[in-house]
Amino acid sequence: MTAAIRPAKASDIPAITRIYAHAVEHGTASFELGAPDEAEMARRMNDLVGKGFPYIVVESDGVLAGYAYAGPYRTRPAYRLTVEDSVYIAPAIHRRGIGRTLLAALIEACEARGFRQMIAVIGDSSKQAASIGLHEALGFHHAGILEDVGFKHGRWLDSVLMQRALGDGAKTAP
Repeated sequence: MTAAIRPAKASDIPAITRIYAHAVEHGTASFELGAPDEAEMARRMNDLVGKGFPYIVVESDGVLAGYAYAGPYRTRPAYRLTVEDSVYIAPAIHRRGIGRTLLAALIEACEARGFRQMIAVIGDSSKQAASIGLHEALGFHHAGILEDVGFKHGRWLDSVLMQRALGDGAKTAP
């Protein structure tokens, strides 16, 4: 399996929308209850890219296999150097290293842009052991758990918070 990372482009939106729709409709990684359409997914991507955040995809054997992006962790100005990561993989190819490839590339892209901290907000720790393990393998540490903060698929869900320094982290002023 050959994998190539590249910036996302408008023609990727149908595949990105399908991948995300599956995650929304069948999973608990996203707390969104209804899958957005292609127009909304394009709007979201363009908003992030327009603000200087990385939005990348991975192609595996010529097929878009997953995507990842970083966005603002919070909107207040003091958080401007902290990003939240999102990684989504096509359901048919989970557990083949695609997530690791994407997250590593996203970390590198965020460091190149001068961001200093990356936060992972991982929904539903009981079903997201692979995501937690992926983040641990790439240097994230557990920062806390928000218990019972989401209700989806008929049950309460927690959010696991993980954090990783980027570049100099907090060792130097921006």
